[in-house]
Amino acid sequence: MLLEGKALKYGNDVNTDLIIAGKYTKTLDFSVLAAHAMEDLDPDFKDRLEKGDFVVGGENFGCGSSREQAPVALKVAGVGCVVAKSFARIFYRNAVNIGLPLIECDTSLIADGDRLICELGSGSLTNVTQGVEIPIEPLPEVMIQILDEGGLVPYMKKHKRYEL
Repeated sequence: MLLEGKALKYGNDVNTDLIIAGKYTKTLDFSVLAAHAMEDLDPDFKDRLEKGDFVVGGENFGCGSSREQAPVALKVAGVGCVVAKSFARIFYRNAVNIGLPLIECDTSLIADGDRLICELGSGSLTNVTQGVEIPIEPLPEVMIQILDEGGLVPYMKKHKRYEL
């Protein structure tokens, strides 16, 4: 799975309330979530984001509540991948389940606006702007397959793990 886009960089402890405010979580209209993604942290997010761009954080990205709407808001808004030094465990799980790729690595080598390229199975992220290769935590093959299928439910349907 090849990922390519520019970095939209934020700091440590970006919590799920900053990713999508609770007042927007009472809808099943995912376009509403996407329209308000990151607005409390970065009011210009929706104007800066281009389809496929990377949201880059520091440590503990996605901390806070366990709401699945946070990764959904990012994915539907057009985020191609979230890169962080570390993730809150439930955010990580929810992101994989809905098909939003995640990369753990040293994000100090990435600046806001840098062009990034990553083949998820490669073991490195290329910062094209700065000309550096950043080692990443490799994802297990089954996780890459889940992401390739668009999330856990499409993966399970395709591989007939259960009947829906």
